[in-house]
Amino acid sequence: MTPKVVKSEQEWREELTPEQYEVLRRQGTEPPFTGRYVYSKEKGVYRCAACGAELFSSDTKFDSGTGWPSFYEPASESGVELRADHSHGMIRTEAVCAACGGHLGHVFDDGPEPTGQRYCINSCSLELEPESS
Repeated sequence: MTPKVVKSEQEWREELTPEQYEVLRRQGTEPPFTGRYVYSKEKGVYRCAACGAELFSSDTKFDSGTGWPSFYEPASESGVELRADHSHGMIRTEAVCAACGGHLGHVFDDGPEPTGQRYCINSCSLELEPESS
């Protein structure tokens, strides 16, 4: 079970950058091809930028050509929660941090094997913890 991180909206505003707050707390989206992890090949663990929870491994990252970092599965099944998203006249699956509820991005069924999933994630929702040498 993932421990829950609970903070007031004021605390989130004070701790996150304006871009991170817009994406993580208000379900925004950074423009495609602008995030710092879109082209990153660095090895390590991607953590939630809001609470530090482990979300994805660089071993599951792939170039989807969509303009956002993409992963074919989370680091653990309990780290990322999936929710129905009916915003913007579409039906999608939203990916959120299970620990703090921060919006990460969306999941689509057009990813590579072995899962066939594409977790399309905003860079500003993530912090890369580089692999130690």
